[in-house]
Amino acid sequence: MAPSTQEQSTEVQPLSKFVLYFLQLGTAGFGGPIALAARMERDLVGERYGIQQQDYLEGLALSQLLPGPLAAQLAMYLGFVRSGFMGASLVGVAFIAPSFLMVLIISLLYIRFDGLPWMQAAFHGVGAAVVAIIVRSVTKLAKTTLKKERLLWVIAATLAATTAFTGREAVWLVLVAGLVSVAVYNWPRRSRNLAVVPLIGGLFATPAGRHWEVLGYFVKSSLFVFGSGLAIIPFLHGGVVEVHHWLTEQQFLDAIAVAMITPGPVVITVAFIGYLADGLVGAILAALGVFLPVYLAVILFAPIYRRLSANTVLRSFVKGVTAAATGAIAGAIFVIARQSVTSYLGVIIAAATYGVLWKWKLPEPLVVITAGLIGILIFR
Repeated sequence: MAPSTQEQSTEVQPLSKFVLYFLQLGTAGFGGPIALAARMERDLVGERYGIQQQDYLEGLALSQLLPGPLAAQLAMYLGFVRSGFMGASLVGVAFIAPSFLMVLIISLLYIRFDGLPWMQAAFHGVGAAVVAIIVRSVTKLAKTTLKKERLLWVIAATLAATTAFTGREAVWLVLVAGLVSVAVYNWPRRSRNLAVVPLIGGLFATPAGRHWEVLGYFVKSSLFVFGSGLAIIPFLHGGVVEVHHWLTEQQFLDAIAVAMITPGPVVITVAFIGYLADGLVGAILAALGVFLPVYLAVILFAPIYRRLSANTVLRSFVKGVTAAATGAIAGAIFVIARQSVTSYLGVIIAAATYGVLWKWKLPEPLVVITAGLIGILIFR
C-alpha cells in the first residue's frame, strides 16, 4: 500500500541533507551562539529532520552544562540524536570546517600584508551589528528559558552582572546556581536520586615545545569556558596577550574582528590566534584543542544524559545552570560592546540594526555584510 500524501510530507530527510544543513549554517550563519542556536530550533525542530522540541531543549541544556562553545556542542548533540556517533561526527566537521577555512585564509592574508587596515574599519560596523543581533537573540532566549520563574531571573541577573563586571564567566557561580536550583525546586521533597556532580577536566602540565604549548592552552580554554563561545574572548585575552605574549593588543582586537566578520561559531577565532602564535600547525592545533573536548564530551555524555533527563534533581540543576548561562551571555554582551562599539556612530549602527531586525525578518548575513560595508565607508 502506497504511503499517504501526509506521510510523504513528514518523511524524515536522509542524514546527508541533515549534514548539508549544518554545512550551510557553518558557511553563512552569523550572530554568535545564541543566534545560531535559535536558527537550529527554527529550522530543525519538526518531523522533517527528526528532531523534537524536547530533543532540542535537552541539547541546549547539556550544551550549557558542559564546558566549551555552545553552538558547536548543540550542533553535535543534535547530530547524535539524529544518527548517533556518525551523526555527531559528520555534523561537527560540517559545521566547523567552513569558518575554519575562512579564518585560515584571512590569517594568511593578514600575515602576508602585515595586517588588514580595512578589517578594523569593517569591525566597527560588524561589531555594532553583531551586538544588536546578540541582544535580540538573548532577549528571546530569556523569555523561553527563564519564563516567569523569579529564581531563574535572579540567577540570570547575578551572572549577567558578574560577567559584565569581571569580563569573564565565573564557573563556580554557574555550578552554585545549579545547586541552588536543586535545593529550591526539590525542597522539602525527598529524593533518592543520585546527586549531580558536573565533570570538569583538571589542569595538566603542558609538555615542552610551542606546538604542545598551543594545544595545551586551547584545550584548557575549552574546558573552563561555560555556556557560550562569546565568553572565551575575555578569557583568551589574559592568556594570549598578557601571559604568553603571542599577540599584541592590536592583534587581539583584529582577532575579535575576525570572529565577528566570519560565520559559524565565534570561538573559531582561536584558529586566527593559533596561526599568529605558531603558523599553520598552530591554527590547526588551536581549533583541535577547543573543539575536540567538545566532541568527546557530547558523544560520552549524551547517551547518559538522555537516559537521566527525567531525573528531577538533574532537571533542577540544569534549570539553574541554564539561567546562569543565559545571564552570563547577557553579561558578555557588555564585554563585547565595550570592545566593539567605541563611537557614537557605532551606537547608531547597533540601534538601527536592532530596530531593523525587530521589525523585519531580514537574513542575518545580509545585515552583517551591510554593516561591514558601512563601517568601511565611514571609519576607513
